[in-house]
This record gives sequence, C-alpha cells and structure tokens, in this order.
Amino acid sequence: MSDNQSWNSSGSEEDLEPVEPGHPVGISEFSGVLSKWTNYIHGWQDRWVVLKNNTLSYYKSQDETEYGCRGSLCLSKAVITPHEFDECRLDISVNDSVWYLRAQDPEHRHQWIDSIELHRADSGYGSESSLRRHGSMLSLTSATSGYSATSTSSFKKGHSLREKLAEMETFRDILCRQVDTLQKYFDGCSDDVSKDELQRDKIVEDDEDDFPNTRTDGEFLHNNNNNGSKEKLFQALNPKGINGIDFKGEAITFKATTAGILATLSHCIDLMVKREDSWQKRLDKEMEKRRRIEDSYKSALNDLKKKSHFGGPDYEEGPNSLINEDEFFDAVEAALDRQDKIEEQSQTEKTRIHRSSSVPSGDVHPKAGPHRFSDKVEEMVQSHMTYSLQDVGGDANWQLVVEEGEMKVYRREVEENGIVLDPLKATHSVKGVTGREVCHYFWDTAYRNDWETTIENFNVVETLSESAAIVYQTHKRVWPASQRDVLYLSAMRKILANNENDPDTWLVCNFSVDHDEAQPTNRCVRAKINIGMICQTLVSPPEGDKEISRDNLLCKITYVANVNPGGWAPASVLRAVAKREYPKFLKRFTSYVQDKTASKPILF
Repeated sequence: MSDNQSWNSSGSEEDLEPVEPGHPVGISEFSGVLSKWTNYIHGWQDRWVVLKNNTLSYYKSQDETEYGCRGSLCLSKAVITPHEFDECRLDISVNDSVWYLRAQDPEHRHQWIDSIELHRADSGYGSESSLRRHGSMLSLTSATSGYSATSTSSFKKGHSLREKLAEMETFRDILCRQVDTLQKYFDGCSDDVSKDELQRDKIVEDDEDDFPNTRTDGEFLHNNNNNGSKEKLFQALNPKGINGIDFKGEAITFKATTAGILATLSHCIDLMVKREDSWQKRLDKEMEKRRRIEDSYKSALNDLKKKSHFGGPDYEEGPNSLINEDEFFDAVEAALDRQDKIEEQSQTEKTRIHRSSSVPSGDVHPKAGPHRFSDKVEEMVQSHMTYSLQDVGGDANWQLVVEEGEMKVYRREVEENGIVLDPLKATHSVKGVTGREVCHYFWDTAYRNDWETTIENFNVVETLSESAAIVYQTHKRVWPASQRDVLYLSAMRKILANNENDPDTWLVCNFSVDHDEAQPTNRCVRAKINIGMICQTLVSPPEGDKEISRDNLLCKITYVANVNPGGWAPASVLRAVAKREYPKFLKRFTSYVQDKTASKPILF
C-alpha cells in the first residue's frame, strides 16, 4: 500500500451528489415595491426592490434603476426575520446592517420571504443538500490526495504510527516477493513430480516387457538398466529443490516476515487505541465548546430581538415598543416643546399678512348644497346638537382635567383593544367675536396655517359645496410616535333657534371619510376623527342709543373631539398630551380670531 492510497477517515464517495448537467444555477429576477424604513424624519418610504443573483438591491423608484442602486445586501449570510406582530413587515440583517421592510399586505410579504429563501437555496447556501455536497467533495479530495485532514494532523503529532505504517509497507513488499518465490518453487515441484510419475510408469512397463533369462544353473538374469531408472526416479529428493531454491530457508524467512507483520499490526492497533482515546477527549471538548457557542448565539439572538438597532422602527410607538412609558412621554414632550419654540420664533419674525375676508356680508350665510354626503353631514350635525351641547356637570363619567379662567376641559376615559379613544369636551367664552366668525376661521382652509401649528401640509381633495369640502392633511411627526394623517369631510352650518329669545348656532363638523384620491399609505398611520366646533353669540344691550360694538359680544364655544389615533401608544402619554395640547390649541385659535376680527365689521 503506497502513500497515495487512502488511509482516509472522512466521508466516502457515496455521499457525493453531483450536479446534473443543465441544472439551473440561479432563478429568475424578482422585484416590486416595498416600504423601507429610512429615518425618524421621513419614516417609511416606498422603494423599488430587486432580488437577483442572491443579492437584494433597492432603488428610489423603478424609473431610476438604470442609474444604479442605492444599496444592496448579499443574502448568503443574511438573517430574514418576519416581524412578530406586524404582519406586513420583514427585517433583513447582515452583521450590523439591518433593512426594515414592509409589504403592502401579508400575502406580498410571504411572497418576498419565499423568493429570498428560494434564491438562497438555489445559490447553494443554507440548504442541507448543499452542505452534504460540500462535505463530500472535501472527503473525495482528501481521499485522492492521500491522508485525510484528520489523519494528517494526527500523524504530525504521532510519528511512531507513521513509521509503523511504513514498516508494514516494507513487509508487504518482502512478503509479496517471498510469495512469488515460493509459488515458483511449488510450480516447479508440481512439474517435476508429474515428470517423475510418467517416467516411473514407463520403467514399470519396460520391466514387464523384459522376460528374465534362464541360466543352466537355474538363476534369473535381470536387466542392468533398472538401477539407472531408480536413480532418476529419486533425483527430486534433492534438498536444494527446483532451480536451486532453498525451500527450508524460504519457509523460515516467510515465517519471520508474517511474524513481523503481526507484531507491527499489534503495535498499530495499540497506537490507534491510544489515539482514539485522545481523539475522543478532543471530540468531547469540541462538542462542549460548540454547545457553549450555540447557547451564546441563542442568547445573543434573543438579546438582539429585545434590543434592536437604535433608530429602527421598533423604537417607535407600538405594544412592543422598546421605549418604556416614561421615556416615551419625555421624548414626546421634548418634541412638542421644540415645535412650540419654533412656532413662537416663526410668529415673532413673520409679519402677518391680512387677507381679505371671504365671509359673505349681511345675513346671507353659506348654503349647504346637496351632495353625496349630505345625509351623513345632516346626521352628524343633529348628533352634535343633541349630545355635544348637553351639560356635563351631573355626569360622573366626565372628568374635569383642565380649568383656566373661562375655559374648562373634560375627558371621559375610553379604551378599545388597548387603544385610547377618550372623548374630550371643552367649553370656553371669548369676548369680541361672533359664533359665525369663529366657525368661519375654523372651517376655511385659507387660514389654516395661520393658527394650526401641528399640520405639516394639507390639501382640499374635493369641494362638495360652498360650505363642505373633503380635506387631507398630515400632521408633524412627534418622535417616537408615528406620523399621522387624516382624511375628513368638513362642513359649516347655521342652525336657526327654535325660540326667538335663543341665539342661533353656528357649527363646524369634521368627520373621517374615505376617498379614492387619498388612500392610506405605509408612510403614515391613518387616524379617525369626529370633531365639532359649536358656537353661540350672546349680545349684551349697548348703553343708550349706541350701536352694538365688539365690547357687547360674547361667544360661547363648545368643542368636542373623538379621535382614534389609529395605532397603539401608551395610554398615559396620550392622555397627558391631550391634556396639554387641547387648552393650548383653544387659546391659540381664539386669540387668532380676536386679532383677525378686531378691525373688521361684525358678522353675525
């Protein structure tokens, strides 16, 4: 046995799984739109994502693919994690790089995950067959190159075993030569014995044919050739044997060689038994080390799930947010303080532009022309007139949370599926303005940005009539809360009093609707609202013959708000923010209306 023959302890050739000719190396390209988390400012943004050649790449849009991708990930070592609670989200991480992606629905997320896993498997990563194939190739290479990796490392540390194996190679060569020699001797002996048997038979036949001669004295005469034949017959008994081979010496040498082989084999077995014990100890140590590493890996993976990369969407609002309620509240309060400061600076630096009032003159007021939402608007108006104007003093469910002068804010705590849906009601009295003026500036979007500081942008989706429109607006994001948007119908109505001694009522109702041109997106959480601004004007008689001035006006305002934030956030945070922001909003808005109407004619 030569060194190039296998003393290999690794796998056999049967484990090899050859790739069939024509087997596809890759699968077709898979692409589509996914929402990718960008940062706190922009949140989720739609991106064109392409899966090709075991690489995931993304572009700003499908039209910009020819300009190169904005980022890519190799999927060979990527970890794909479907989100535990968000059915549309999947996270893909490679080392410290994490992509947070959201599909438009759970079915599309499932398609992406399947496509990614199919690419990984087809590329030879992560599948059991590929691992077996790689292991078998290593075994085959080791077998053809001599010793296996395990055997080679063992021989470096145990030269005696290598020497004994070399001795066995030498003994084998000697034994083969001795076997050849003895085989030749046995073949020669067999041929000679056959020749002797033929010769002996011939001699016997000759003896039978030769009759004895009879002498006169009665003696028999025999042929003298018999002695020669006997000599030839026993020539094979020569101890040197055939062709000068010393059979006895060869037999002794053969015995010594076999004894040497047996002794060497015994020595090899002893060495292998000792080596096996050493290998077993090493194997036990490696298995223990592997167990500890696996435990560490599982622990690190669990920690990673609990403590995601800072800046990811898991630090946003949600029932599994990694931010506790105190931290959440502090972050929201700090963001609101920054917004207030920016707004104050903007108001100080900005010269207010007085726009011409669009309020119609005289007693004419906007008419509610018929439109497809007319019945819904009428239902909302009647609901506000029936329930919103009810006194809350005797209702124990309403809690007074803020009282500042004439302004009182009440709250009724309501939760549904863990989401805070607290209705709010505020009452306020403002001097020098009428109910119509208050409702006009609250309804007309031309003045919205003058007093509303929480809106990022808005647009009128559809104008239904002179006093009704569908408006879409997005609110400024207050981290760590997600950004909100809202789509609502806003309508302004005048409700005539049943009694001539009672004042007329002006009302603006805003309630959520659906519209094909403003569908929900992954970028914002869609909130639902039902808001009413109800105003009545009280006029105190002027002295003598004086005309009514703004000093004689008092507007009683009832503001009600039912808001579904559309997503989870800590209840304590939502209630604290509502308690803080609603009074500020009412004071800011009513002060704006007083400033806006101070130098203008009174409109009832």
